[in-house]
Amino acid sequence: MFDYSKYMRNTKLPHIWCPGCGHGIVMKSLIRAIAKTGWEKDDIVVVSGIGCASRLPGYVDFNTLHTAHGRALAFATGIKLAKPEMHVIVVSGDGDSLAIGGNHFIHACRRNIDITLVVFNNGIYGMTGGQYSPTTPDGDRSSTSPLGNMEPEFDVTKIAEGAGATFVARGTSYHVPQLDTYIHKGLEHKGFSVIDVTEACYTTHGRVNKKKYPSNIDMLKFQRDNAIPISKAKEMSEEELEGKIITGIFCEKQKPEFTEKYQKIVDSFSGGGK
Repeated sequence: MFDYSKYMRNTKLPHIWCPGCGHGIVMKSLIRAIAKTGWEKDDIVVVSGIGCASRLPGYVDFNTLHTAHGRALAFATGIKLAKPEMHVIVVSGDGDSLAIGGNHFIHACRRNIDITLVVFNNGIYGMTGGQYSPTTPDGDRSSTSPLGNMEPEFDVTKIAEGAGATFVARGTSYHVPQLDTYIHKGLEHKGFSVIDVTEACYTTHGRVNKKKYPSNIDMLKFQRDNAIPISKAKEMSEEELEGKIITGIFCEKQKPEFTEKYQKIVDSFSGGGK
């Protein structure tokens, strides 16, 4: 049996996440993936912004940093440049990483800096009042779209790959063994890694969309019933894929990593590049 207590600040428990929230599932998946790397805890930094996912650094026993809303990747970039030997992991919600933090997101992808970003994608602003986010499904109700969201949702994987991330994957909080694999691969990958995790917030999303999600268990069943592996999705039409969750590894390639390129420039000025 896996001993989570080795990686937790057990005095900070119990956690404050709501019943039906997927964050605890994703946290445990992240911990198992980190354990598989064999990295020392003191060599790891976990960074968050603001939102429900931002509670995670308070629970895990690594070097941790709780930063401003949308700025987790900016702080993480500074850490990685100052301490390139550290393993830097960012945990961020869909609103935190793609709305107020969207600019930092695309530039972290563009730079290909060796940071792993886990997007806790529950399709809503869970902590701040249930407003719709960039990934709220079209038509779903929220506190700021009581008649239904009219804006098409972002596809996190397409944005990440298009902006230059060199490892991009999507899993769900229902398909846990797959998620463990994707996060572990992202951690081991040299370059900017994005793991988009489809999960659920029943308190501010599910409860206002009762017809679609009668209970928190139904939100998990929705993931179970609508997740499509990328290999199968390639054979399906756009109409068949509507409302589906495409899972798998979308991109895995090698490109020059930002901190190594940066160090070469520093060395060239200091004589180390001669």
